[in-house]
Amino acid sequence: MEDREIIELFWSRDESAVSVLDEKYGEFCRHIAFNILHSQEDSEECVNDTYLKVWNAIPPQRPTFLRAFLSRITRNLAFDRCRLKMREKRGGGEVAIALSELENCISSRADVQEEYDTKELGEAIGRFLRTISERDRDVFVARYYFVTEVEEISEKLGIDVKQVWNILSRTRKKLKDFLEKEGYRI
Repeated sequence: MEDREIIELFWSRDESAVSVLDEKYGEFCRHIAFNILHSQEDSEECVNDTYLKVWNAIPPQRPTFLRAFLSRITRNLAFDRCRLKMREKRGGGEVAIALSELENCISSRADVQEEYDTKELGEAIGRFLRTISERDRDVFVARYYFVTEVEEISEKLGIDVKQVWNILSRTRKKLKDFLEKEGYRI
């Protein structure tokens, strides 16, 4: 079923919309959630929460790109759940590692948050991603948006693990330089 048809099911409050959505995008959402949470049970709960959030969001929203809409919701819910679990455990894991790798590029200081809102930073990162090669962009997005492990990125793209690490390192440096040129204090 086409995305616009699925959205119409939500607009008409047809309960089959959730089943159709799960059939088309369930594995995609579970993959995103699992990469962040590393737990089948938590991932399933996160995906169910995603469907509830989508049910409550459509209407009034009418997403242009349903897949991107779902990935954003799933990712945000998974990170929320991860933060909660990390607070409970005071543990780390792949999410903490991936975020720590970006620390030198994106500061979380209050003065940056006051000066630039999240939307502007996201747009700047989007502009940056359009300046790098498709392969480097795929590696960067897989690691820092989908929180995919380096070994999995290596396997999917058919490149050496060391090469993935090198791409990530170079891309973080380029991102830092780009953001500094954009006026962000790092």
